[in-house]
Amino acid sequence: MSLSFEGRVVLVTGAGGGLGREYALDFAKRGASVVVNDLGADTKGGGKSSAAADKVVEEIKAKGGKAVANYDSVEDGEKLIQAALDSFGRIDIVVNNAGILRDRSFPRTSDLDWDLIQRIHLRGSFLVTRAAWNHMKNQKFGRIIMTASAAGIYGNFGQANYSAAKLGMLGLANTLAIEGRKYNIHCNTIAPVAGSRLTETVMPPDLVASLKPEYVSPLVLWLCHDQCQENGGLFEVGAGWIGKLRWERSRGRIVRQKNQPMNPEAVRDQWDKICDFTDATKPASTGESLQSMVSVLLQLESQETVGANPTAASASAVSTSGINPAIGQKLPPSTFNFNHIQCILYALGVGMSTKDPDHLRFLYEGHPDFSCLPTFGVIPSQAAMMDGGLSSVPGLNIDFTQVLHGEQYLELYKPLPTSGELTSQATIADVLDKGSGAVIILDVNTYSRGELVCFNQFSVFVVGAGGFGGKRTSEKAKAVLPPPQRAPDAVVIDSTTRDQAALYRLSGDWNPLHIDPSFAAMGGFQAPILHGLCSFGFAARHVLKQFAANDPSRFKSIKVRFVKPVLPGQSLQTEMWKEGNRIHIQSKVKETDAVVLSGAYIDLHATSEASPENLPQGGGLQSELVFEEIRRRIKDLGSELVKKVNAVFSWEITKDGKNAAQWTIDLKNGGGALHKGPYPGKADLTFTVSDENFVQMVQGKLNPQKAFFSGKLKARGNIMLSQKLEVILKDYAKL
Repeated sequence: MSLSFEGRVVLVTGAGGGLGREYALDFAKRGASVVVNDLGADTKGGGKSSAAADKVVEEIKAKGGKAVANYDSVEDGEKLIQAALDSFGRIDIVVNNAGILRDRSFPRTSDLDWDLIQRIHLRGSFLVTRAAWNHMKNQKFGRIIMTASAAGIYGNFGQANYSAAKLGMLGLANTLAIEGRKYNIHCNTIAPVAGSRLTETVMPPDLVASLKPEYVSPLVLWLCHDQCQENGGLFEVGAGWIGKLRWERSRGRIVRQKNQPMNPEAVRDQWDKICDFTDATKPASTGESLQSMVSVLLQLESQETVGANPTAASASAVSTSGINPAIGQKLPPSTFNFNHIQCILYALGVGMSTKDPDHLRFLYEGHPDFSCLPTFGVIPSQAAMMDGGLSSVPGLNIDFTQVLHGEQYLELYKPLPTSGELTSQATIADVLDKGSGAVIILDVNTYSRGELVCFNQFSVFVVGAGGFGGKRTSEKAKAVLPPPQRAPDAVVIDSTTRDQAALYRLSGDWNPLHIDPSFAAMGGFQAPILHGLCSFGFAARHVLKQFAANDPSRFKSIKVRFVKPVLPGQSLQTEMWKEGNRIHIQSKVKETDAVVLSGAYIDLHATSEASPENLPQGGGLQSELVFEEIRRRIKDLGSELVKKVNAVFSWEITKDGKNAAQWTIDLKNGGGALHKGPYPGKADLTFTVSDENFVQMVQGKLNPQKAFFSGKLKARGNIMLSQKLEVILKDYAKL
């Protein structure tokens, strides 16, 4: 299907001849209404005439097209756009093509030579585009073409003024592409090579004749069409050939050390490597460009020594010759001294609150069952890695600026103490070659007075360090596991606060990426991000509450894979599947549905009690999840519910035809309560229903009235009170 511009209004500057004329004719031929702008000046900017623009308009109209002439200078940008609005009612496409030349060798370039070129090329494009911008923004459509030049990209003798203006137009276009993206305004840049009044001064006549404008125009039309989603591109075009350009950057070298001055001798000594384009990177945004700088700063903030290469070239991010000797190497032992304050700070950092009375045992050192959250076990062990331990291993030359935390495993051998001194011993268990990077598996054993307390396995990914021919998998790695292919058995949604990362970092991860907006922005994030191990802690305590009654002694181990970051203030949604004593988990950002923890699971120790939460999947009670959710909501809103309901409801839950559990919702006395087991008082209304049917009613899959009349739901007592159950089940028993 041919590309049509029917209904579109196009302004082409400098359209009286050459490339501009070709653009105007081609747009008009395909149905566009065209404003043909040309001041009628000579190639040096002198004189003025309407003849050139009028002639092109006549050509268009003679072929049945729609066009008007405009004779204003591009320095009067508002007038050009107004001509389009007056004649056709809108402006959709602007092709900034107008230009002049005043070639001089650099020392002979006068102020006028310089200023006039900047005014026509760069300032003129700015003024015309600015005049069109809000119209495009309001109509949610716009296409803009900037015309650069090979002289601007590569430089050319005698064209310092012209080169500067042309590369300036590229910078302008790149920023407009970013600012206009959300309004469907796309801006691209072309560097054409074609025969014209300007190029005939610098090219042989036979070459000028061969490089026809019609070999450039098709690219411009495509870039301006609705179907084209290209934005921020730079293209060289001529003679029927089109090529896209992008920036390339060498891997570079770091030439300074922490707390030491930087000197020119260090630059000299690393010069060959600074200029080595082997495995060069191709940054496409300021965020990507600044990423290596941010990584260097972060590394210098936390490390005593700095790797040499901020973009992790394969040859130096992990020294291939040192990998095999590194496996099995032990890192220097680290010690961690703490008391109840660190335990409480950690609990607050992963979202615990005095709003929930069950959390008090982790927040108040005077509580009779004061305990340390199990996932606090990552805190003493991470010091082994964060204090420069990996950099001390002979032969393992790691660039820490490209290290990402990929996976985490934690296993407790006994409940963590709430104070004391812990010693951690880390060992490099394995190094894997993933192609685009290397994975270092670090095993850390943590001891209290010589007794093994917990084991951590950190899997860290070193970007750009792969390709050394190593193995891709390891039997030593703790594997992630996919969740069951069914709906989750429980879902908990928990909001983080704006200060969550600021609070969590007090547990020892001082990376400024989690607190400093400028660091976050340079890293490409809109705001400081939450620590991955903070999300890890949120998910673990959700499982601990849902399936272990907040008993830390039930916790055995946890494994997660970190997928995407979380912004403080977003809500974490933890989905849980119970299979025996293993709880599979997946965490998402509720607002975006983005998965942040995947392949995760928590293993719990079995209990001696035959309670619903430790029955195997299929033998447990799904209604247990509903009532536990009701319990939590009653704690938050009990007084309000008592006012609305003022009744006591009892539920007899059956399974396989036998009584399996009894729950009583007391919304008459005090601030409301939920009782499990026999109720000492008298219920106003008692229901008998199977576990499966109860859950289906709560989920809206089974109509309660139909269940009652079919015998699936039995009731005794004041049946009229059943109308008030909707307040509890519909609003508060959300799965």
